Parts: sequence; structure tokens; C-alpha cells
Amino acid sequence: QSQLVESGGGLVQPGGSLRLSCEASKYAVERSTMAWFRQAPGKDREFVAAIRWLTHKFYYADSVKGRFTISGDHAKGTVDLEMNHLKPDDTAVYYCAQGDLVIAETAASHYDAWGQGTQVTVSS
Repeated sequence: QSQLVESGGGLVQPGGSLRLSCEASKYAVERSTMAWFRQAPGKDREFVAAIRWLTHKFYYADSVKGRFTISGDHAKGTVDLEMNHLKPDDTAVYYCAQGDLVIAETAASHYDAWGQGTQVTVSS
């Protein structure tokens, strides 16, 4: 099972930007999917964005469309999340995830490996 390590979280003012990065320790099969989820205090973990390497398709939660951009390099096993126009509601711990046979990109249970999480706080 791959180990995932996230970086790039921090404190930012509303309207600001942050870039999160994730690196996998093992090569991922081409059919795999990498994604970002987030979990705010007292709330369930929710889907943010995903990328399918085989089809090079991208998926976003409605709440982040137009503000967040997922990108990555399959050969390097890295995936980034560029976050712009951040809002206080974006405050959460952000997790990187990887799955070999993901049927539904938004379903956390379909992913096999998870990072430890990185805190993003949007506050003035």
C-alpha cells in the first residue's frame, strides 16, 4: 500500500490562495485515481476534487468549482490542489487519497490509501 504525504497547508486570509501537494511512495497503476478530501470539525469527510490517470478526467465538488484546480504527474506520483478565492468555509483538514479501483470518485470508501492530513485555516 502506498504512503501519501501532504504538504502546503497553513493560515490564509479570506480571498487568499494556497497550494497543497501530495506525493505517493509507490508507483500507482494507470487505472488509479488520486483525490483530495477535507474534514471540518464536527463534520463528515467530504470530497473536494479527483483526477483519473487513465482518462485524464478531473472531478470537483460543486462548492469548489471555479476556485480549486487539481493537477498531477502520474509518473512522479504527485497530485496538487491549487486553492484560490478561499473562504472561511474552506477551513478543514485536507487529505490526499489514492485508489486502484475507484468506482465513484466522491466516495471515500473507494480509496485504499490516505495521507495524514494538512490543516488549512481561512480566517482574518
